[in-house]
Amino acid sequence: MPRKRDARNKGLPTRWRHVSGAYYYQVPPGLESMWDGKQTFRLGSSLPEAYRVWSDRLADLENVRTIDKLLERYAREVLPTKAVTTQAQNTSALKSLKPVFGRMPLNGIKPRHVYQYIDKREAKVAARREVEVLSHALTKAVEWGYIDRHPFKGELRLASVPPRTRYVEDWEIVECFSLTSKRKAGSVLAVHAYIRVKLLTGLRRGDLLRLRLDDLHEDGIHVMPAKTANSTRKRLIIEWTDALRGAVEEAKTVRPSQTSEWLFCTQQGESFLNENTGRAGSWDSMWQGFMRRVLAETKVEVRFTEHDLRAKCASDAETLEHAQTLLAHADSRLTARVYRRKPERVKPLR
Repeated sequence: MPRKRDARNKGLPTRWRHVSGAYYYQVPPGLESMWDGKQTFRLGSSLPEAYRVWSDRLADLENVRTIDKLLERYAREVLPTKAVTTQAQNTSALKSLKPVFGRMPLNGIKPRHVYQYIDKREAKVAARREVEVLSHALTKAVEWGYIDRHPFKGELRLASVPPRTRYVEDWEIVECFSLTSKRKAGSVLAVHAYIRVKLLTGLRRGDLLRLRLDDLHEDGIHVMPAKTANSTRKRLIIEWTDALRGAVEEAKTVRPSQTSEWLFCTQQGESFLNENTGRAGSWDSMWQGFMRRVLAETKVEVRFTEHDLRAKCASDAETLEHAQTLLAHADSRLTARVYRRKPERVKPLR
């Protein structure tokens, strides 16, 4: 059908305006979410450009009717705003979601479908994370004006997955340091230095592997956590102590390449971390080899993960507030539930 013309506005489509050399669309009340939250949407400076933007926007709004199309836009516009590692994890989640939910209409998905999806999956934790991605995509669908309400937000009653409770004891760390190295640099010595810095700072693996020598300042270690780089952009300055200075100096000394800009580096002096994928394959291999030796050659009987060391740092902090600050958590409840793994000491009543 031909668009209605507004005779009062030089024959332009209804609700169009030509102001100060540009064409604008006056968004109807209540439909702002479909036009980037704006009441007046700029279409372009020329009439051909305005019609092109107009048609593209209407086509986009009309085409997204299925979960598959929604996830495509989500991958195109939302994923690039996330940290590299999260992008990789979410991309994997989308691949799992599309074959199951892809052909369903946006308003056709029900809570029972989500329950069935999780129930049929053997990897329950992975399934939950995939559902979190689907839920966020549907939240964006509401924001983009495709649907009026989220189809299952607040309606799922999933049993919570208990957090990991493995606490690495001090004696286990001492046992790890008892491993001897066949090399004068890298390998075991690098892991030893890494553990020392990790236990003092609580930094995530990615943030530790991103540390450059020019991040080491007179007042401390300057860090922009990757988790906040695209959101709050909050920086940390971890102040020096004698123990931290010693750990960092050890890390610098045992590097296999003394000319590298990285505090932890490969034999070639490069970063362990691939920023395009968020992976650190050679570092992970070295860590796994180290842990195999720990279990085979020391008194440590239960494997612990690199992430458990971050939890140990939080557990050993004197207060919850200190642990929350070290771990750069926005919510102390996450710190308390997942990372504070020591039993709480309480005094009895007199």
